[in-house]
Parts: sequence; structure tokens; C-alpha cells
Amino acid sequence: MLRLFHRTGQAVFLAVEKLFNRAFGEESNPFYYLGAISYYLLWIVVASGLYLYAFFSTGVSEAHQSVESLTHGQRWVGGILRSLHRYASDGMVLTMLLHVFRHFVFDHYRAFRWFSWVSGVVLLWLVYASGINGYMLPWDRLAQFTVVATTEWLDWLPIFNGTLVRNFITNEAVNDRFFSLLSFIHIGFPLAVLALLWVHTQRVPGARTNPPRAIAIPMTLALVVLSIVKPALSQGPADLASVPNALEFDWFYLPTLALLYEWGPATLWGVVGGLTVVGVALPWLPPKKLSKVVRHLAIRPDNRIVPARPGETILEAALREEIRMPFDCRNGGCGQCKCTVLYGEVDLGPYQASVLSDEERRAGKVLACTAVPITDLEVEYVPVELPGGRPARLWRSRVASMRRVADDVMIVLLEVEDRGSLSFYAGQYINILLPDGEKRSFSFATAPGVGKEIELQIRRIPGGRYTTHVFETMKVGDIVEFEGPMGSFFLREDSSKPIIFVAGATGFAPVKSMVEHAFATGLKRPMVLYWGTRKLADMYARDLCERWAREHANFTFVPVLSEPKPADGWTGRTGLVHEAILADFPTLSGHQVYACGSVAMVEAAHPAFRARGMDPNDCFSDAFRLSPQLARLSPADEAVEIARS
Repeated sequence: MLRLFHRTGQAVFLAVEKLFNRAFGEESNPFYYLGAISYYLLWIVVASGLYLYAFFSTGVSEAHQSVESLTHGQRWVGGILRSLHRYASDGMVLTMLLHVFRHFVFDHYRAFRWFSWVSGVVLLWLVYASGINGYMLPWDRLAQFTVVATTEWLDWLPIFNGTLVRNFITNEAVNDRFFSLLSFIHIGFPLAVLALLWVHTQRVPGARTNPPRAIAIPMTLALVVLSIVKPALSQGPADLASVPNALEFDWFYLPTLALLYEWGPATLWGVVGGLTVVGVALPWLPPKKLSKVVRHLAIRPDNRIVPARPGETILEAALREEIRMPFDCRNGGCGQCKCTVLYGEVDLGPYQASVLSDEERRAGKVLACTAVPITDLEVEYVPVELPGGRPARLWRSRVASMRRVADDVMIVLLEVEDRGSLSFYAGQYINILLPDGEKRSFSFATAPGVGKEIELQIRRIPGGRYTTHVFETMKVGDIVEFEGPMGSFFLREDSSKPIIFVAGATGFAPVKSMVEHAFATGLKRPMVLYWGTRKLADMYARDLCERWAREHANFTFVPVLSEPKPADGWTGRTGLVHEAILADFPTLSGHQVYACGSVAMVEAAHPAFRARGMDPNDCFSDAFRLSPQLARLSPADEAVEIARS
């Protein structure tokens, strides 16, 4: 039933928004900026209210007179601002209700959105309370009705037990302190609204608090014209000796007070209280078992990996991580956030069919503002500014240990300051910062969340500036600064397909991180590692890989040497590492391949794997290049000191 209501509501909103798109264009459709319009109207209310308060007198005999003087004595200033204050307040209630209802029918109130929803319900009641209180200040006939009805309603509660309305039986019972209290409340409630609204919007990544000028300017002019054509006027001074029979009523703010005399206070409290409780509890009603699986998004061209919470759209996840993906309406109506899903599956969500054609859908295009990841994704968008929105964090570390595991390979452990906050994905890398600002990139060789240190596997490059320093002058205790984590090469954990790891030389480092992470998380998928080096001495972690194979039934290790030495006594596999895979797998259909090594290795392997039936979406690679100032060596020498392409 709830799902049917959601779908019906979505269809209605999409149909109305489609009409408004035709009339005003996507960039000026008010339905796409309901929250921002509410925010803007609140500022109009606050600004106009400050002016009105400056001329308001807080006294029994002065209150009505000061409002009348303001309305008629300042016809083209105070009078317009009073009306603007009234109509902007009504407009704010309307846009807030539409904003809340839209989020409800589009099912944007559960899971991580619960706080925004609950705070929105509280905001709505604060605005209502502030508006009802505002109608008491002019002390006209409508104010008299509002005060008496409100006190009669409150008097039903045991805490008051009929004591409030006694203060409004005769005119003499009302004193100046009452208006001082009303003024204090009318200042306090809007301040509470502003404070909670700030918290409310801070929870929404990329939330807009101002509508486009194409909406704000015409709307402001329309409110001013309405204020001139139909000004808000007082309805005669209050007189507690009589009961007002006819009133110009505000059905935006005061409907509950009219219902009081139809239903009675007990029924009205039951309805209002019940609706409030249900409204606050809606994120958990009816009880629904929501997925707790966090999806991972590799976003290009930023070359970053970000987590997506259950039910979170691609755009929300990107904005939360400060990736400046272009967007505008956030409601599937403008197409500004259109991007391409290179890998994975999404729920497209509700959107305007005119902004995403069937042909674009077949090409992998989605709207980031409505598409929700079903699996891990690789996404590419066209940036409108330089990618990388948020700079990588800078870290400071100390060399904890150094161990030479081959003639030209050094394992360096770095003890990172504030290690607990360094979060990365298995397969990512860091950029080590040199004194002159140059950078050298090395992959994590440790699994995420393991120990206080991170491991780097550094291979010496003849003539390499940094690797020469590592092998000749670096010592334990040296300070190393780096930025990261970087890269979008990571282990997709949401698939059930068998995994083939291909490592060339020290391309083993990120593979080690992924394999150890797979073991730590209990991944049961079959995994086979093909590690290719020139000679046996270059395979510096062979014992570790063989131990993995002994301890884990789902892991297989296949070492491959391209140029074994006679002294090695090698009787195992020889040749190029990707050719060994081709020999073992007549078809690669249904497998995922993770290749890490030199550009030459990856470029040779990829087309060969595709020819064996591998789905391009199931091949992930991290190709290494030498620093640009170094001459190109042999493909096998291209592996470690890198500036990522």
C-alpha cells in the first residue's frame, strides 16, 4: 500500500514538474528548489520582521495602534513590509509542506536520511508556532481569536488545567507584560528555526540555501505586487467583551484553531499529537529490513574511490566526499549530473524521460542525482572545473623499519601519525612528497585497517632520484611526508565471480593488499595469483604466497619466470605472465581480472584476455609508468617508481 502511494505521488510530481519545465524551463522550475525557496522566504520574513519590530510597541493600548500607524502611516514602506511579512510566511509554509511531501513520496526519508526528516518535522512545527504567535501581536480581532483559541486548546492539558484562558476573560486582565512575552517568543522561535535549519542543511551534502535568481527575483516581485494589490490589514481592535463573528482567516497557519471548535480540544490533541508521532517515526514505519551493504564508487576523472551508503545516490555520495560533480535540480529533471557507468549496476530511480533517452541508457548513461548503486561502480563524468575537488590529505610518517628483500627491492614500513584516521581501499596508493614539491607514487602493500604501520615495496630504478635515496641514504627514524590515499584501483567485493590476479614484478604490492584484505573479510570466491618476474630472486615474497595457498583453500599461486637463470634450477612456468593465464584458461568469461604492473604488461594482456571472452567491465588494471625524467627501460624495469598515468 505504501509503495503504491509512493509511486502515485511520484507520478503526480513528475507530471506537474514536466508542465512547469515547459512553462519556465528546467533551471527556473520552482519544484526543483522547494527547500531553497523556503530558506529564501525565511530571510524575507526575518528582514521584514526586524523592520516591523522596530516600530512595534509592546503595550495593551499601544500594540494595535502602532501596527495601524505602521500600516497606514508608512503605506509604501511599513505597509508593504507588513504584507510582505505575511505573504512570505504563508509561502514558506506552502513550500515547506511540498518539500516534505516530495521527500516522502520519493522515499527519501529512511536510513541515513532519518535525521534530516525528523529535524524537518520539528522545523515545520516551530514555523507553525512562530506564525501563530505572530498573529497575536497586532491585537486586533484575529489576534483575539488566536489568543483565546490557543489558550483554550492548551488548557485541556493537565499542566494548565484551565488556568490560561482566565487571563483573557476581560480587557482589564491583559497587561503590558503579556505583549513583552509575545515579542520575546516571536524572536525566540525564529532564532530556533534558523539554528535548526542550519543543522538540517549541514546534513545534506551540497544543499542549496538560495534559489536561482531566475526564481528569486520574480518571486520577490510577485510578493511585493501582491502586498500592494491586497495588503494585509488589521481587523479592528481586540475587545474581549465580545466574540468576533467574521474574520479574514489564514488557512496556512491557523487551520488547527478553526478545527478546535469543530472537534474539541481532546480530539484535536489526539489528531495533532498522533500526526506528529507518526511523522517523527515514519523513517522506521513500517519496519523494513534495509541493506547495510556499503557500495564503493570509483569516480573518474577524479581517480578517487568513495563509499555509498544504502539508498544513497551517486551524486549524494560524490558531494559528501567533496567531489565537484556538476548538478543543478537534484530531482532528475535537468540532466546536468548525467554521467556514464563504466562498471556495475544501478537503480535508475524516477526522472523526467526527456533528459535521459533510451539510447543514452543503453550507452550506460545515468542521472547521478537519482541513480542508486546496486553493486560497486566505476563512474565517469565530464567535469566543469578541474577534477579532484578536494585535495588529498597530507600525512606525516616516520620510517619504522627497512628490509632489503631482493637486490633491487626494499620493503619500507612507515609509522603514520594519526594512523587511526588513515582510511584507504586495498589497491590504492600514496604520493610521497619530495622537498622540491615533486611526487613519487607507491601502492599500499598492507590491507586496510591492519596494524599501525603501512608497507611500501620500493624497487630501485637506475638513476632514480628517490629510489636511490631509499637504498643509499634513508634510515630508520627519517620523516616521510605523503598525500593520499589516491587511485580508483580496488577490489570489487560485491561480485561472486572467480578472481584472477596478475602481478608484474613489484606490481605485487597492491595485489598483496587486496589478497590480505580478502582473507581478512572472509571472501570465499576462488582466487588465483599469477606473479611474473624475470628471475627467481626477483620473486621476493614467494614464500608468503605459497603460505597463503597452503592456508586458504580458495587461493592458488602460480609463479612465472620470464628469464630464469640456470642457477635457479627453475622447473616451473616460464614466459610472459599473461601467456601463462591464457594457457590455463580456455575462456575468461565469468572471471574478474586484476592486473597490476608495467604499462607494457597491461597493454599486452588486455586485448589477449578480451579475445578469450573476458567482459571488459570485469578487467581492472593499475599500470605503472616511470617518472618522466627517466629514460624508458625495458618493460619489466618499468614497474615501481611511478608517476601514475
